[in-house]
Amino acid sequence: MRNVFLFIRRYHTFLLFLLLQVLCWWFLASFNRFHQARFLGVAQELTGSINQRYDRVEDFFQLRAENERVHGMNDSLLNQLSENSLLVDTQQQVRQEIGTDSLKTLRRYVYRSATVIYNSINEEKNYFQIDRGAEEGIRENMAVLNSDGSAVGVIVMVSPHFAQAMSLLHVQQRVNASLKKTGDFGTLEWDGAHPDQLLLKGIPKSLFLKIGDTVVTSSYSFNFPPGKILGKVSALSTDKRTNFHIIEVKPAANFRNLQQVFVVENLQLEEQLNLNRESRKRIEDPKSRRP
Repeated sequence: MRNVFLFIRRYHTFLLFLLLQVLCWWFLASFNRFHQARFLGVAQELTGSINQRYDRVEDFFQLRAENERVHGMNDSLLNQLSENSLLVDTQQQVRQEIGTDSLKTLRRYVYRSATVIYNSINEEKNYFQIDRGAEEGIRENMAVLNSDGSAVGVIVMVSPHFAQAMSLLHVQQRVNASLKKTGDFGTLEWDGAHPDQLLLKGIPKSLFLKIGDTVVTSSYSFNFPPGKILGKVSALSTDKRTNFHIIEVKPAANFRNLQQVFVVENLQLEEQLNLNRESRKRIEDPKSRRP
């Protein structure tokens, strides 16, 4: 306390000058309209700049919550797209558990939003984990799309509150893919070499291709909705031993930064898989053939 009084005693002249200066500015701003307007303008500019910086800091810390809110809204909008439904034949009996609407369309795909909580890209067999599980309706074999709609993987294991997905960056992953421009289809896979390079196989040499052509999910896929982007052709070469192109594809998704995703359920998946399994069994197993 003594040091405070000593400071005031030493600098009392300067402190008195500052006090009188502030008092003069106050009188000037209070009783002169021109100076009052200028003072309020400067004060408003100063407080506005401070508030803007504070708002930016606050937005930064609230960005995750806002992203989740927008992602949930996108989830709702995606479920309303007409491409998720099929036109129903009104002369056939439609199962009520799948559901139809007044336009006589049959819903086929349902989207659920989720957040990636674990991801790997440096192994030959990469997986990522999401914060949704069986209690939120997640099941095995459901497709996973990135927040921009690009394909990133397939659910392979589910617990009550979490699910594990096999990434496209997995040497055992195979996705039915097609060229958006022509509709010709092949198989997209990964050779385990580089996370920015996938391989599209099964495209014949007779087909004209160019760098930048878009590769999308095929309508023959049981898991993925058709037409979802997988990537773009980044390199082309010819396999002299076969009649097919060697096509390198740059994935559309950034696997180093997966955050918000959509899990897509094909409501007719079990029916398709059972039909495929039973037909193969009947044709390939001689004992099951009818005379």
